[in-house]
Amino acid sequence: MPSYRITLSPGAMRSGVAPDRVIPTVADPAAELVTVEASDVQLVRGTPRIVVRFTCDDDELAEQVAAHAASVASTVVDVNGWFLTRRDGGRWKRVA
Repeated sequence: MPSYRITLSPGAMRSGVAPDRVIPTVADPAAELVTVEASDVQLVRGTPRIVVRFTCDDDELAEQVAAHAASVASTVVDVNGWFLTRRDGGRWKRVA
């Protein structure tokens, strides 16, 4: 089964949101639909990125999962953008 990652660029948090709730708010909606393997925050050139890795059957479902997670994330944080990648051999390739 293919492995996917949604990478989300968070902006300002909504008023009253605890920082420790942001990652679960991105990962939990994905976990309702697929198996989440990991979730984490990365710093890329000083910019935070929330990464949720999951498995699912195909690209179409993975895109729906990623869009759903980003939509729910927007309730707690400004979403400055997101993208979806699929593990292909030893590399992560963007899903169109």
